This record gives sequence, C-alpha cells and structure tokens, in this order.
Amino acid sequence: MSAAGVMTWQESWAARAPERHWLGLCIFAVSVGFLLIFGAQRSVDRLIEVRDLLPLALYVPSLVLVHLTLVLARFRGDQLLVAAVALLSGLGVLMHYRLGAFSVGSLSEAARQYALYPVCMGAMLMTALAAMRGRYRYLAVWPWLWAVISIGLLAALVVTGQRFRGAIYAAGFLTPSEFLKLSAVLFLAAFIAARAGALTAWHHGILPPVKALLPLAAVWGLLCALLLWQRDLGMFAILNLVLLLLLTMGTGRIGYLLLGVTAAAGGALVLLRFFSHGARRVDAWLNPFGDPTGASWQLLQGLSGMYSGGLWGQGFGAGNPEYIPIAASDFVYAVVGEELGFFGSVLVVLFFLLLFQRGFAIALRCRGVFARLLALGLTAVLAVQTFLNLGGVTKLIPLTGLTLPFISQGGSSLLASLIAVGLLLAISDGEPKGRGRTKRRKA
Repeated sequence: MSAAGVMTWQESWAARAPERHWLGLCIFAVSVGFLLIFGAQRSVDRLIEVRDLLPLALYVPSLVLVHLTLVLARFRGDQLLVAAVALLSGLGVLMHYRLGAFSVGSLSEAARQYALYPVCMGAMLMTALAAMRGRYRYLAVWPWLWAVISIGLLAALVVTGQRFRGAIYAAGFLTPSEFLKLSAVLFLAAFIAARAGALTAWHHGILPPVKALLPLAAVWGLLCALLLWQRDLGMFAILNLVLLLLLTMGTGRIGYLLLGVTAAAGGALVLLRFFSHGARRVDAWLNPFGDPTGASWQLLQGLSGMYSGGLWGQGFGAGNPEYIPIAASDFVYAVVGEELGFFGSVLVVLFFLLLFQRGFAIALRCRGVFARLLALGLTAVLAVQTFLNLGGVTKLIPLTGLTLPFISQGGSSLLASLIAVGLLLAISDGEPKGRGRTKRRKA
C-alpha cells in the first residue's frame, strides 16, 4: 500500500494473479476448441482462411484488455466472476463460429460481425469501472426513472416492432426488451429498499400493506400487460419470479412468496386458456410424439442430438447441428450436448453454477439494502433464464423461447447480460473506505 493507503498497480497486479491464471485457462480451452473445429473442417478439405482466425483474434485481446484495465484501476472486486463469464462467453463465440452464425463474404464484413464480442465485453468493463467504489448507489436515487425506461422500452417495441416467429423485434432484429432485465431490477431494488419499512408492515400479520404496494402494482401491472400483449411469456415469468424473490428478501415477509405462488398457479391456468401458443408448447412438452414434425420438431431434434452425443460427445465440428432448427439461438445447449457429450454439458452447467454462486455471495456480503437487492435480482435474472432455457431444451419443463445467457446468438441478450455482470463486479468492489455509517445506510 502507498502512504495514503491506496493500492499501487504492482500490488493490484499481484492481488489479481488468480484471475490471470483462470483467464489463461479460458483462453487455452477456447483455443483448443477452435483447433478441433479447424481439424474437422480440414478433414472435409475446407481451407482455413484468415477470417476464420478472427473470432479467436478478438476474444483473446478482449480478455487481456479487461484484466489489465482492472489491474490499473486497482479494482478489488470478484475474480472468479470474470473467469466464469470469460469461459461461458468464449464458448458462445466458439459455438457461433461452429454454427456459421456469422458466415459472411469478405474479411471486413466478418470483422464487423465479430466486433460484437469485444464491444459487449467493453460495456461490461465500463459499467464496472463507472459504478465501482460504491458509485452504484447513485442508481438508487431514481427508481421512477427505471420504471419509465422499462415501460418505454416495451411501449416502443409495441409501436415500432415487427413480429417474426412469434416474437416481436425492433429494427435490425434487435430485442430492446432484453434490457428489462436491468431496468426492471433496478426499479424493484430501489423501490423496495426505499420503502422496506412500509412493505414489511402487514396488517395483523396476514394482510399485505395494500397502500404501500399500490405504486409498485400499478407499474408492474402495466409492464406485465405489455409483455403479455407481445406474448413474451418467458420474460413475464423471469420478472415475476424476481419480483417475488426481492419482495421476500427485502422485507423478510414469506407471505409475499406464498401469495405469489398462489397467484401464479391461478394465473398459469388463465394464461394457457387465452394464449394458444403457450398451450401448444405445453402440449408439445407433455406429448412430443403427438405432432413430431410440427410443434415438437425442434424439441425432438434437440433431444436426438444430445442422445447421439453420449458421454463424451462427437467432438467439436463433428456433429450435425444443422438438423436442429434455430440451433444457434435457444437450442444451442443441444449442440453442446451433441458435440461435447454429457460430461461437456455438465461442465457448462457447473460454470453457470459458479457464476450464480459468486453473484449470490456478493449479495450476501452487501451491507446496504439496495446493493443486496440489486445483486440478488441481477443474479436471479440470469439464473432463472438459464434454468428456463436448459429445462426447455432437456424437456424438464415446456419451452419458453428464452436464449441461454452468454452462449446463444443474440447481441441484445449478450450486451444486457454482460452489463448485469458489470454491475455485479462493481458491487463486489465494495464501498470506499473511510465513509461514514450514515452514507452506507443510505445505500
């Protein structure tokens, strides 16, 4: 430490040695994956061109830049979180290349396509640096701004979006609703933290405080109505599960969870009654061979691919993902199962669990209510989305159409997920030393 108690960059370099070690292993693993794919392509006489090296050439410098910037910024936050995201997003780059998601004609066009990854990693880094040293607490000052942004995102999509394959996209096939995972969680964390006392005061211990809940109910009702109008049942499920979690954890009242579960049971029956595409997905889940070449085609092809992968998989580049419809998007995990087998699929799940464990551990270490709820909410959003995707692909639950965070194709999803990780990193950095207790309580 310097005389002023500030960590020098040399000390920061030494302190972040574990992160450097893990990032090196991530680069090694992803590089081996590319070599395997190149080997499979050479076996069918396909020449490896310069543009084939672009994904790896952009992935490696991105991780190096992230690490060096965190060292120079004397960042004190979580190191395993960075490594887990680096591996999962690296697997995503690998799968996108494998599936030809960015197959383009010229080298310059390929560079533009693959620039998405460093841009999203840069957004994660900038978010962490901007919000570190306790500056994330300023995000709690404007809860209604986050509510307006959330409603505005959906309203703009309703007005200007176009429906494609059942979902609504903005111009350029962008999905701005992905950023609800940030704005809606920021609104919930700020609102509940500011009104935790009123929200805890249940009448006679059995009746929720209706007056305190009314503003939240009004915003949430409008959000849910817009999501249902778009038939986005996946996002509807994610946000409502996070709402129940944050209300329960923010107030310590288990009654919110019980009420929510009761309402969800009744609401699910109503949704299936009025939303035919939801009912079709449930039918395809319960009876996949009832319509094997129609509604169940994607599910059955995904299961067939994972079954053919066996324990060890067919190897990168050796499977047949072209038989799985839209494999690069919500069914990318089926391709992982086919080419990396059962053990490769379990390894991916373990890295997701590591990511969630670090996120929840960061939340538990927070002293401020807002910081704790924000970390909980962001981690829960990623965890619920992952569970709904993996559960749908493996037929544990009906399909929801949600992508797999960090791995599935989709720039909006990757950007929103990495910004969420940037906020988690900022919270893990803690608060500046020497600040008074009063200021910490305001967080």
